Amino acid sequence: MTSTLPQTAPQSAVKPRNHWPQTLGYYAAFVALGLIGSLLGPSLNGLALKTGVHLDQISILFTARSLGYLLGSLLAGRVYDRRPGNTLMAGFLGLIFLMVLLSPLIPMLWLLFTAMLLMGLGEGGLDVGGNTMLMWLHREKVGPFMNGLHFAFGLGSFFTPIIISQMALLSGNITWGYWVVAILLVPMVIWLLRIPSPTYIPASPENTAKTTNTLLIVLMVIFFALYVGSEVSFGGWVYNYAVAMKLMNATTAALATSWFWGSLTLGRLLSIPIASKYKLSSVVLVDVIGVLVSLSLILLFPNSQVIIWVGTFGTGFAMASIFPTTLSLAESRLHITGRVTSWFFVGASSGGMVLPWLIGQLFEPVGPWVAMMSIFIAMALGLVTFISLVAYSNRVVKIS
Repeated sequence: MTSTLPQTAPQSAVKPRNHWPQTLGYYAAFVALGLIGSLLGPSLNGLALKTGVHLDQISILFTARSLGYLLGSLLAGRVYDRRPGNTLMAGFLGLIFLMVLLSPLIPMLWLLFTAMLLMGLGEGGLDVGGNTMLMWLHREKVGPFMNGLHFAFGLGSFFTPIIISQMALLSGNITWGYWVVAILLVPMVIWLLRIPSPTYIPASPENTAKTTNTLLIVLMVIFFALYVGSEVSFGGWVYNYAVAMKLMNATTAALATSWFWGSLTLGRLLSIPIASKYKLSSVVLVDVIGVLVSLSLILLFPNSQVIIWVGTFGTGFAMASIFPTTLSLAESRLHITGRVTSWFFVGASSGGMVLPWLIGQLFEPVGPWVAMMSIFIAMALGLVTFISLVAYSNRVVKIS
């Protein structure tokens, strides 16, 4: 996981007096990432009509996006340590813009698969870049800024379903919805091109252990895989769980999905001041326990309509700051490079592919309860992994 790094930049190039133009630029990029992240779900029926295939066939586009994201995360780790980060982020966002513009016009599934693969590649590169640049920019003070960055993602995710549904009502298809989203990306590309990139600073000799601690990186990659797999699985399966358990009809279950993402976005907003006041490892530990308690309620009272609402809100709210706070914790215990960040996102994307797929294989033959139980087990393993990585890092890294 080592890489050839550029020469140390002058401190003035790394820490300009005013970080806000760059910080807001990364927030805008993550609003864009959120807009794209929730684009496929509400437009899946429209894309199936465009390509003349059934829903079971068009669902392969989720795999295409995830595979592209994984490839983009790996690629990003090789380039952000060597090239100006903001220019690279603008390039990845430009690739996304092009794919969003073309996707609703593509009449063949295999071509649409390719477009979604490239869109996912751009998302992976943009995600790694935004997180890495923000950590390089704010360094040991990144905590609240990182939570703000991921709140921006949730904000973008909230608006896309509204844009797609309203444009479909006005025009009768999804094309204009995609094009409105694409137009919104243009000023964000321009913004990224106009602001200076923060510069990577290689570790000093006394901090070599922080740079090369492979075991700590592996533990964090495992934790990210377990957490993101759980987040994606809950958001993707709570609808089917509620319907299959006869707790809700289809309309109400759709609202429960929005309830989950809304509680997660609210939690990220409220976590911004928390990240600067409390020990990062303690925040994550409380969050993970909160998720386990919420899931326990759902599992212990499977026939309660009240509990599914309470448990869904609690799960989303507790999950809200886990990912950004763990990234901030990583910055305090590792010397972050683009390649290290990319490994975190490889773990995240792998978990996001595997656990939801596994639940899908077991949902009908075993029963809908397997969805919540699988997420509970993943988060319990995540708790063990997190305690292990904190204990290990406290031994090998001196943190004030």
